[in-house]
Amino acid sequence: MSDQTSTSVAFVAKDTIPPSPPPGRETGIVKWLRENLFSNIPNSILTIVSLYVIFIVLKNTMPWIVNGVWTTSSLSQCREVLNGETGACFSVLTERWNQLLYGFKYPVDQYWRPNLALLLMIVAAAPVLFFDLPRKLLLFTAVYPFLAYWLIWGGSVYVPLIALLGFVAATVVFQTFGKGSFAIGFFGAIVAAFVVWMVGGALIPETASENALLSPVPSRDLGGFMLNLMLGATCVSLSLPIGIVLALGRQSDMPLIKWVCVIFIEFVRGVPLITLLFVASVMLSYFFPPESSVDLFLRVVIMITMFASAYIAEVIRGGLAALPKGQYEAADSIGLAYPQAMRLIILPQALKISIPGIVNVAVGLFKDTTLVSVISMFDLVGMIRGPILASTEWNGVYWELLGFAALLFFIVCYGISQYSQWLERRLATDHR
Repeated sequence: MSDQTSTSVAFVAKDTIPPSPPPGRETGIVKWLRENLFSNIPNSILTIVSLYVIFIVLKNTMPWIVNGVWTTSSLSQCREVLNGETGACFSVLTERWNQLLYGFKYPVDQYWRPNLALLLMIVAAAPVLFFDLPRKLLLFTAVYPFLAYWLIWGGSVYVPLIALLGFVAATVVFQTFGKGSFAIGFFGAIVAAFVVWMVGGALIPETASENALLSPVPSRDLGGFMLNLMLGATCVSLSLPIGIVLALGRQSDMPLIKWVCVIFIEFVRGVPLITLLFVASVMLSYFFPPESSVDLFLRVVIMITMFASAYIAEVIRGGLAALPKGQYEAADSIGLAYPQAMRLIILPQALKISIPGIVNVAVGLFKDTTLVSVISMFDLVGMIRGPILASTEWNGVYWELLGFAALLFFIVCYGISQYSQWLERRLATDHR
């Protein structure tokens, strides 16, 4: 008996057996292909058809791209170099890149100014887009719009400085009186800013523009993709807070405020943007004092901002409606005033819900800035349709120019989309 026991104990395993490697079809690229492209017969057929379509497209476009000409000065010279072969005439991009990016009137020796403004915009937007950065950087964000105005338009530094002082005075008045009454603080801030602007404008010396550090550049000299970026960044930045105010006003218990917001939103949403742009170009100047000459760029910004604000208001109203009633009751139960409840409890949750809709409006708005070409503003599309294609050297070049424009817009819109997806993941506090 003891012999049998000792014999059986001698064969007991003391270590775990190492796991066997998985089959080859369950790892690596083979597994990914099987699960994503060839999981079943219908998906396999769609994959094969899609690969065939991609092959046909690349077969016809790659020779055109690879054989592209970059060094000629006209379309006729491109055709001579190609000598009947298939190829793109990318020389139009190397010859007219400055007009595509900056327009044809912006001073060539001043290109550093919009370039610096774009670089500083990235720095100013960083603490707003990535809220893990130090909050002290928001001071530069608040100053940046006035600095960018002076960099791009030039002229006297007193103009953006007085505008900044007006907003500072409005902020101080609002923080002082807004705690007791939101309405008194709001209207007091408007009056304070208006007084500072009027007094400051009267004190600007007459020789300020003559002794300016940067040469002035009128708005009619702005153009190219720079104009699209300026319109997109300005209108999106302005339309978001205005849209929030409109959304809250539409839910107000005061009938006058509610119906003003409702009529504004429904009217603007029912009118095409191109109609509003024609109004900005032709009619909007009649609503200002006769002696004032309101810049076309400002009029376009007003109309595009109004258009985008109405759509953003509806997006945010959907986010407000998606919140359970208990959130409003919780804010009331702890004694929060209406501004405090909106700022601390309601709006943070509503804006998180509304991120996809807001980004959708922002992307659509940025692409719609190309419509300003119909009112004689030479943005990127306006430059292509106007001065470049009208010239004898490049009349007939279409795919190269429009493809370049599409690439620029795709890069910006794709970047906005990717940021919104990152922000949604960053703010995902629900349990899944």
